[in-house]
Amino acid sequence: MKKYWIALFLSLFMVNIGMADTNTLKPYQAGDWSSLVKTANGAPVAVHFWGVTCPACVKEMPQWGSFVKSNPTAKVIFIQVDDVSVDSIKKMLNKAGLEKANNFYVAAPFDERLRYEIDPKWHGETPTTIMIDKSGKVTRKTGLIDFQQLQKMLMAKSSFAKN
Repeated sequence: MKKYWIALFLSLFMVNIGMADTNTLKPYQAGDWSSLVKTANGAPVAVHFWGVTCPACVKEMPQWGSFVKSNPTAKVIFIQVDDVSVDSIKKMLNKAGLEKANNFYVAAPFDERLRYEIDPKWHGETPTTIMIDKSGKVTRKTGLIDFQQLQKMLMAKSSFAKN
């Protein structure tokens, strides 16, 4: 009987994991980069680093919301890097129409070790978007994104022009 309850508990636990809301704000920490990139399964992906306190990010996030809405199959990951409350992050995501996007927030200080894991040449400026094309080629774009080029890279699977 005890084995039955353990088996039932484990199966319910696994069902709950499988049905977990993947559209919630998730923590991002050291060691997550390679597994995060692997979630694209070889498809082109854009990882956008932004901050609540970044004026350019505040301006650009609604454009990201429009892009994601217009390109629902595009693989885009958002990572918020400022040390701010989860409520302020959610507020900005909601305002931009990105509350259901693939959203993360940096759970520990956004220091050089964390940035080095992502891109050894990156100093942490925002907004920054890292594009990985279908062949695995990585391109980093700091500053506002050209959404037409991004669409070509993610949807037409072509290379992204370097900054």
